[in-house]
This record gives sequence, C-alpha cells and structure tokens, in this order.
Amino acid sequence: MKNLVFIVLLGVGTNALGQVTPKTAKSPTEFVPVGHIVFQQIQGDLNKDNQVDYVLIIKGTDKAGFVKDEYRGELDRNRRGIIIALKNNDRYELALENRDCFSSENEDGGVYFPPELDVSIKKGNLLVHYAHGRYGYWTYNFRYQNSDFELIGFDSDQSRGPITEKSVSINLMTKKMLIKENVNQDAEEGGDEKFKETWKKFSLSKPIKLRDIADFDGLDVTSLLGSVK
Repeated sequence: MKNLVFIVLLGVGTNALGQVTPKTAKSPTEFVPVGHIVFQQIQGDLNKDNQVDYVLIIKGTDKAGFVKDEYRGELDRNRRGIIIALKNNDRYELALENRDCFSSENEDGGVYFPPELDVSIKKGNLLVHYAHGRYGYWTYNFRYQNSDFELIGFDSDQSRGPITEKSVSINLMTKKMLIKENVNQDAEEGGDEKFKETWKKFSLSKPIKLRDIADFDGLDVTSLLGSVK
C-alpha cells in the first residue's frame, strides 16, 4: 500500500509533494517537475523580443509505464509533455506546462509504425508535426498571443504511398478552410493527382489553447470549429 501511495503522488506532480513549480527560474530545466526528464530541447524566439526561449519536451519516469513486448522487449510507454520557458533578461518565465499531452515514442503502431512527433520553432511559431510515412502527416501551428499559445493553423495530408488523396488546410485567423481531394483514381505517382478544391468558412467561439489539449492523439480540430459553410 505504501508503494501504491508513492506512485500516485508521483503521478500527480510536485504540488502533492509540497513543492510548487516556480514561475521564474535561472535555467529552463528548473521548471521540469519531479518524476520527469528532459526528452528533447528546442530553442528559438517565440514572443518576438529577440531573446532565446526554450521548449522542453519532458517525459515521465514512472516504472509502471514500462511494459514487456513480445518482439521488442521492454518498452517505456510513459507519456511526454511540454514546457515552454520565455527568456526575460537573465531569467526565464514559465509560459506553459502541459505534462502528458503527447503519447510515448514507443507506442504500438499495429501493422505500421506509429506517427513520429517532431516539435520545432519556425518564424516565431511553435509547430507540432506528426509524420506517418506513406499515410501522410498533420501539423498544428501555435502562436504566442494573448499571453498564451493559441492554435492559428492546422494542415493535414492523407496519402496512399506517394499519392496525396486529400489535404486539409485550416486557418484559424481568417476562419477559412481549404479542402483538396484527388479525383484521379488512376494516379500512380506524386504529381499525377488532379485535385478538386473546396473552400469553406467556419466560426470559432473560443481559441484552442495548447495548455488545454489533454491528448494530441484524440485531438480533432474540425470538431472544435463552429458552423462550417
């Protein structure tokens, strides 16, 4: 029973242990909560103040998250999360903490490998990109605005090998969506597609914030949009 209590406390984070995640720190790694490690580190300017900010992809270390796979041996299935630290002169400010919004890098993809997560900073925006080989990709584009990280764009590509069957591009700033569908079923390689383009408008009652996303695997952007015309 004592061991069980310890695992539960570790899982809910530092507050349960009487420790509070600091709001400012000398180093971005000081924001990493107990029971987590830094899985990946990305640098770039996210709030356009010409200072280098940090994005930390963190990962849980709970022993209960390790499983035995018949073919791959022991796998670490602990989930991953994200911490964003904004530079402010000689200190860093905690801008965002979402501890387990990403699945493990060791998920079971079934007959194919699972989507590969890549997080990067481009043109001052935070990109969360999933590459799924011959099945395509999808990308979430977040911008730091209104003192938070809000989704401003989403792009997806559904493929059949080298052939793009459907792509969707959603601009949450202009509230417009472009859907492109391949109507050439005889296409044999990339470039042979013939696309039917459809533009749609939609409403958005409130911003989609990175801190509110519990699990990217279950995130369906189109379901969060208002009326689509």
